[in-house]
Amino acid sequence: MRYNKKSVENIDVAQKKALVRCDFNVPQDANGVITADKRIVESLPTLKYLLDRGAAVIACSHLGRPKGQFNPKYSLAPVAERLADLLGKPVVFANDVVGEDAKAKANALRPGEIMLLENVRFHAEEEKNDSGFAKQLAEMADFFVNDAFGTAHRAHASTAGVADHLPAVCGFLIQKEIGIMGRALENPKRPFLAVLGGVKVSDKIGVINSLIEKCDTILIGGAMAYTFKKACGRPIGTSKCEEDKLELAKDLMLAALGKGVRFLLPSDQLVSDHFGPDAKPVAVRDIPDDMMGMDIGPETAERYADEIKRAGTVVWNGPMGVFEFPDFAEGTQTVARALSKADAVSILGGGDSAAAAEKFGFADRMDHVSTGGGASLEFLEGLELPGIACLADK
Repeated sequence: MRYNKKSVENIDVAQKKALVRCDFNVPQDANGVITADKRIVESLPTLKYLLDRGAAVIACSHLGRPKGQFNPKYSLAPVAERLADLLGKPVVFANDVVGEDAKAKANALRPGEIMLLENVRFHAEEEKNDSGFAKQLAEMADFFVNDAFGTAHRAHASTAGVADHLPAVCGFLIQKEIGIMGRALENPKRPFLAVLGGVKVSDKIGVINSLIEKCDTILIGGAMAYTFKKACGRPIGTSKCEEDKLELAKDLMLAALGKGVRFLLPSDQLVSDHFGPDAKPVAVRDIPDDMMGMDIGPETAERYADEIKRAGTVVWNGPMGVFEFPDFAEGTQTVARALSKADAVSILGGGDSAAAAEKFGFADRMDHVSTGGGASLEFLEGLELPGIACLADK
């Protein structure tokens, strides 16, 4: 994967039409009212740059999973309204994607004006990366800008296919993502530490394998820690465990040992006799047969915080416990707090890690909070992301 991609700053945009893939997949309530506009706000630097320099902007995005059919529940009309408020200028809204309305409005668009196409996933051809559909999108513009990192790991028509028909560069959001994470992976300030949590070892196999080649220390938390602990012969009670991944867990730990990478598991944990918001926490070293692990324990949390304090670069992906329940949030909160205070370059790999940092009020103290959950995982794994690979190299 090459990280040095051309951006909007490397091309002449004046008097040209830009097709800009944004990530406007924002949450809405039952009445279609947007409840969080962070993703729209994050698109503004790229959109304003293009508009201020005389480009006409044709923005596009998906929203939800309409399964290739028109569904007013997933219309981007509310996004067009919010975008207009944030930009302080009108946003023309097309009632279709590549139909007569979109084509007519795109053709009439003048420099410094912006329009938004309807949900690209109203067409089944979008997720199939249909060449004909991609070409229809491309015919409305002079160049393509991908600024949707959250979907960059998808080879869809609006994320990758259009680059077969147009000059393609990245926007500022993707430029930031691949710049910061790319540098961290290629030339990290050491010690390089990874904090990995979440439910399944199977979700993180590729990431762990990749980081073993790069990191000095890996800290494990979350439910997946119990698969590793069982692989070590430790009692895990009724904790979640991937029984079919025990040998894999052993192999990963042996691989870390062979590379001289410190691979740390929780030495204590908070447990309960059932899973639920009313579960009562009990701190233990060894888990009783009738209890399940719900969070790393206080000793482990402090040990992990000390490791973070000494690190030069920290990549964090996945919570340390069931942080949605207040009694089992302390492990994740301690890690987030330590990372917010550390001198290290701090990178959060999107998803639940980002949600936790936001919840506890530490997100704005991190060097980088990725906008893509699945995309950031695949990036950390070293996989080629189609929505980035298709962009022109510098």
